[in-house]
Amino acid sequence: MLTINQRDKLDWHPGMTVREMLEAMGYSYALITVVVNGEVVEQDDYETHAIPDEAEVTVFHLAHGG
Repeated sequence: MLTINQRDKLDWHPGMTVREMLEAMGYSYALITVVVNGEVVEQDDYETHAIPDEAEVTVFHLAHGG
């Protein structure tokens, strides 16, 4: 089980990547930053970075505007 943004829970499976987690949670923003257990994951690594079971994940999107 993953905890996302200190409130949401997501069932975990072995080999779950950041990209799979984002899709399962419905995150679709273009500019998303993901932190797994205190480590920032580079966007280029979302497809391959495996998230461990019981991880604390923070997801936030960068907004711009005027």
